[in-house]
Amino acid sequence: MVTYSNKRSVTAAELAQVFKASGIHRPYEDLKRLEKMLTGANCVWTAWDGEKLIGIARALTDYAYACYLSDLAVDKAYQKTGVGKALIAHLREDIGDDVALILLAAPDAVDYYPKIGFQKHQSAYIIPRKPF
Repeated sequence: MVTYSNKRSVTAAELAQVFKASGIHRPYEDLKRLEKMLTGANCVWTAWDGEKLIGIARALTDYAYACYLSDLAVDKAYQKTGVGKALIAHLREDIGDDVALILLAAPDAVDYYPKIGFQKHQSAYIIPRKPF
């Protein structure tokens, strides 16, 4: 049975494992960087199968106007079972209806987000990070 929480702590090693198992392009071998990613996020929802982290929604928000969803990652063995959709639902409930949920989709996920209620926006801009 999958459980969801915004209270359970996540280690950098657990985050690395779910990133690797999900196929998301993240620096999962750089545990120091993953630790910074965890401590810098102020809204994190996780999905667990027992003691195994199987999904994460990691976000930054002011809880008033905008929430940037930095990562939505689900272990491939659990994809297409509703885990990602449930993580988004928990996140949206947490931030409320007055807060816009914003993300930059990975190329492999661009078809997924419209299916769960996201609208495409034409004026997003980025200054890319240094490659890892």
